[in-house]
Amino acid sequence: MPESNSPRLAGHALVEALVAQGVDTVFGVPGESYLAVLDGFHEHREQIRFIACRQEGGAAFMADAHARLTGRPCVCCVTRGPGATNAAIGVHTAFQDSVPLILLVGQVASDQRDREAFQELDYRQVFGPGTLGMAKWVAEVHDANRLPEYIARAFHVAMQGRPGPVVLALPEDLLTTPTAAPVLARAEPAEAWPAPGALRDLRARLLAAQRPFMIVGGHGWTRDSALALQRFAENWQLPVGCAFRYQDTFDNQHPQYAGDVGIAINAALARRIRDEADLVMAVGVRLGEMTTSGYTLLTPPRPRQVLAHLHPGAEELGRVYAPDIALQASLSCAGKALETLAAPPELPWGEWTASAHADYEANRVHPPVAPLDMAEVIKTIERLAPADTVYTNGAGNYAGWLHRYLRYRGLALAGKTQLAPTAGSMGYGLPAAVAASLTQPHRLAINLTGDGDFLMNGQELATASAYGATRLISIVVDNATYGTIRMHQEREYPGRVSGTYLANPDFAALARAYGWQAATVERTEDFEPAFAVALKAGRPNLLHLKLDTDVSHTRGTLTSIREAALARQQGAATGG
Repeated sequence: MPESNSPRLAGHALVEALVAQGVDTVFGVPGESYLAVLDGFHEHREQIRFIACRQEGGAAFMADAHARLTGRPCVCCVTRGPGATNAAIGVHTAFQDSVPLILLVGQVASDQRDREAFQELDYRQVFGPGTLGMAKWVAEVHDANRLPEYIARAFHVAMQGRPGPVVLALPEDLLTTPTAAPVLARAEPAEAWPAPGALRDLRARLLAAQRPFMIVGGHGWTRDSALALQRFAENWQLPVGCAFRYQDTFDNQHPQYAGDVGIAINAALARRIRDEADLVMAVGVRLGEMTTSGYTLLTPPRPRQVLAHLHPGAEELGRVYAPDIALQASLSCAGKALETLAAPPELPWGEWTASAHADYEANRVHPPVAPLDMAEVIKTIERLAPADTVYTNGAGNYAGWLHRYLRYRGLALAGKTQLAPTAGSMGYGLPAAVAASLTQPHRLAINLTGDGDFLMNGQELATASAYGATRLISIVVDNATYGTIRMHQEREYPGRVSGTYLANPDFAALARAYGWQAATVERTEDFEPAFAVALKAGRPNLLHLKLDTDVSHTRGTLTSIREAALARQQGAATGG
């Protein structure tokens, strides 16, 4: 970009600033509040594309997915009021997942502010920055000449330390104001390396341990750093678990892999971490509620285990748990820093590590389920899909089959392959798969979704068709219920079903109406041929899997949950 420019609309200058930051794709829903920006996308259409989505929540999820795959902030553009609040779900997801995302919101004109004008909101209040807010920074731009400055700062803030979302409000009249302000240079994050003293302390703690365990995850890993992390784990023979929905951080087929540390954790793995480990290394993860099983695997504020916590954000270290060793490091450096720790020739926990992997393999064994066995479905997908396939999901019990039975190949081998919200956002998976297919069209994107989850953003089928997302398969698991909530209902109020029944469409017919190829599967033996056809289709494909409502999750049925709850109630009533 040139250092200076002749005057042009601020909306055009904004697009130039995005191009200077390396942005080539923007997701959004058009609105009259930022027409000048849309015109800027037209002006610079050879350098940047605007993907028009069908709802702002879907657009924000697509931007989130794009950022996870590329490692750079992605931009979502929405209009004021309803557009911004629809997009809030994506901002919150990016915040809890530490994903760099920038939301640009068209704002009412400056001379109409504070009158509760049409669709007016104060976005600094709506998105409230802070540790329990939705964004790292929220601002409103009031000077067209400072617009490039705000854009550059937004990219810096989104990437520094613990990554996260930034929200900028842009008054409509500001965007039509001429400015000669030059755009600023591409922002790059400052990388942090852990202090040498802390690394020495970590090595000493490892040498003193008998049963160490490492939990890895978080956003910001590079292939080189992930490969160095694997070498560190191998040098020290450490058992490795991946945090909730970061299972692609470490190769799941590695002989030291111990399983996912998240919802519906393997009971043997939970005991291993909670009751047996004497040192836990948490590398890149926040140690939130889902990863710690409701803060029980590690007890705050001072865990029973020695805790070494490495995280890119200094503010995160000590916020929930008081670590024995705190290391601040960018995840792009973390693996390389840990690899510098020389391991002794003999370590006492080789059998401990081998048994952790054996527990993981045993957890993948399952009794057959008829007529449609979801475990076999997932294993078939893994066997037939390319190694670098991107898998996406939203929220719901159906995701448990992915967590338990799919073996992610790891960042070091295949790049980012898991796109899933730790915030538990329903409706994430389909938009994320569409974004993955558009961002990296050479890779296959597979979305596993539930019936309730799918219809949160099912309209984004149209976005895939409109922009040519061809290497894309969406697998809809239809059991006619909000399965997770129904499961909790049966556990707490057995037999008293309320609000969880779903009347679903014919999902295959719906997909065909959007121009997708589609098929319905009701038996295990019919899945593989249908999936094989989808793999060769050359167009987006939907597979409608019809599952019995009673098949609630990977570890039981609604009937078994209900019967256990009734037995507990009867025992409590009789004093048993």
